Amino acid sequence: MRKISIQLLLILICTFGATAQFKKVKHIVVIGCDGLGAYAIPNAEMPNVKQLMATGAWSLKARTVLPSSSAVNWASMLMGSSPTMHGYTEWGSQEPEIPSIVKHEKYNKFPSIFSVIRDQKPKAVTAAVYSWPGIGYLIEKDAITHVLPADDNEDVCTEKAVNVILQDKPLFTFVHFSEPDYTGHGKGHRTEAYYDMLKKVDARIGKIIDAVKKAGIADETIIMVTADHGGIDKGHGGKSLDEVQVPWIMSGPGIKKNTELKSTIITYDTAATLATILGLEQPQPWRGKAVTEAFVK
Repeated sequence: MRKISIQLLLILICTFGATAQFKKVKHIVVIGCDGLGAYAIPNAEMPNVKQLMATGAWSLKARTVLPSSSAVNWASMLMGSSPTMHGYTEWGSQEPEIPSIVKHEKYNKFPSIFSVIRDQKPKAVTAAVYSWPGIGYLIEKDAITHVLPADDNEDVCTEKAVNVILQDKPLFTFVHFSEPDYTGHGKGHRTEAYYDMLKKVDARIGKIIDAVKKAGIADETIIMVTADHGGIDKGHGGKSLDEVQVPWIMSGPGIKKNTELKSTIITYDTAATLATILGLEQPQPWRGKAVTEAFVK
């Protein structure tokens, strides 16, 4: 009995510590760059991303789930679990190929960070801004305050993300960019064209960072940059490190500065980390773990 009580006490201490630690955090912005291989970051001209690394915690060894393709990994990232649990298993999954092991009774999808926020913080403002239309099949639209597709236009996507941050200051904003994936398919990974596109991707990220500053919420906002997969030659979906290793970068209050993370990170740890920062209880079928190494002690 005493052993159980000590274990319970430790859990409560850890939970309270994480909640108190992020009391200042009132906004989270996650920027997902389709096809951004972690291999590219060191040699890329991406000053905004590298500034987030200098002021935050990061890993260039986070891994995708397999296959290293889009829908399956965006689903895993937002749903905090593996394909065998949520059921989305392919590049362009629009419905689960395997029946989801559970579904939210209201939104009829495997629970994601969006429905977790809506259930536990019902008044919170949330936003999903996405360039690739495939994202629309994965998210619980009725649980999100602002659903803003951009129809494969990166500049429109950026503009919509900037506007919603400036005007509504959401608790949680998810931004999806289709690049550099399109360039990877068209011109190839590790090519001059790919690295040229990364400059443009970084500039768009910079505009979102600037919007956070202009909105007056920089001191209470965590910004994250990550990806669904990398690539090799003109494709992805395989098992090479160029395909399965993605950047995982987080900067803001309560996050360590200029710290390379040694923890094992898989993409479904993202939702678990976000939930922990926001003080939310994770759904039982989630399998991700919060990357607590990134947190200031």
